[in-house]
Amino acid sequence: MIDSDRLTTILADLVKIESINPELVPGGSGEEKIAAYVADFLRAAGLKTRIQRLGPGRANVVGVLRGRGGGRSLMLNGHLDTVGVAGMGAPFSAEIKNNRLYGRGAQDMKGGITAALLAVATLAEGPRLRGDLIIAAVADEEFKSSGTRALLEEITTDAAIVMEPTGLEVATAHKGFAWAEIETLGKAAHGSRPQDGLDAIAMMGRVLGGIESLQEKLDGAGGHPLLGHASVHASLISGGQELSSYPSRCKLSVERRLLPGEDASTFKNELDEIISNLSDRPQKFRARVAMGYSALALETAVESPIAQSLIESASKVIGPSAKFGAQSFWTDAALLNEAGTASVLFGPGGAGMHSTVEYANLPEVAQCAEVLIECAKDFCGD
Repeated sequence: MIDSDRLTTILADLVKIESINPELVPGGSGEEKIAAYVADFLRAAGLKTRIQRLGPGRANVVGVLRGRGGGRSLMLNGHLDTVGVAGMGAPFSAEIKNNRLYGRGAQDMKGGITAALLAVATLAEGPRLRGDLIIAAVADEEFKSSGTRALLEEITTDAAIVMEPTGLEVATAHKGFAWAEIETLGKAAHGSRPQDGLDAIAMMGRVLGGIESLQEKLDGAGGHPLLGHASVHASLISGGQELSSYPSRCKLSVERRLLPGEDASTFKNELDEIISNLSDRPQKFRARVAMGYSALALETAVESPIAQSLIESASKVIGPSAKFGAQSFWTDAALLNEAGTASVLFGPGGAGMHSTVEYANLPEVAQCAEVLIECAKDFCGD
């Protein structure tokens, strides 16, 4: 059984450590301090542990519970960074009320990290598994996943569980995403001389109409059985110089959420078609597209060994409510899967990730730890 007092202490300690991703919020501390806490915990539990430094304030922690040989290796992966705290009353208080622990990162995903820490510490006290169990607490998942990318340069395992908040569902799929910037090109002129000017912002209005039409097309297409339909939305827009001038430029940032089988080129082709159709008009329309960061969707077969091991372990611990599912948000599991490490998501529930009130359900953190223990024994071999 999981010690509830120890669980609460660990999760509270993690939430009290500010680990805001500085790529998202200038001045954020990054992962260095929380990585030191996790490394100390893993060393005290007897794991061979090291900190992988990625730059000022940025760090991964890797702990290895070495097996006795002959079993499969398993990674428990979770991110240490959080988004910002704007609008939150007491983001690092770790207040406990009604079996919930509140604070930034409690749900996303320090609850999952806590479950993994308790699981490996418990396993380290018992007989050695046959295969290696690796816990990787990584940096930068909330921005461009530099932590897991660096990890994959050095470590591979047979499978991985990413402890994102799934409400104890075994999630085998999630969407990917692609970012792009569209710029329309007008001609600056005095607002009183329309014959001399071209309105780049008005041109962008036509692009926005194309984005809206693209969403209608995606809604009408065949969706994914777990993830539903792909989506696209306009995220940021800027343009113009002053009120009495024709704007020479307008920029639009757009995000496309990808289904399995789609990638950045899927979105590029869609945008190119929108621009091409608009360029055929006689209003001197000019625009260009620049693709940005992208990441693939996750899809792991429910028949895979890790998915089957995890669902069986979950059924043993939490009973008939154990089930497969999917998530809409992107995670590092897609990178692991792409690198050949079959990956699924499984973590405790809560609410409020990225919002002004965030919490983790403490009983589910305990159940998650128990499931991870059972799964490690089954998958790695006890």
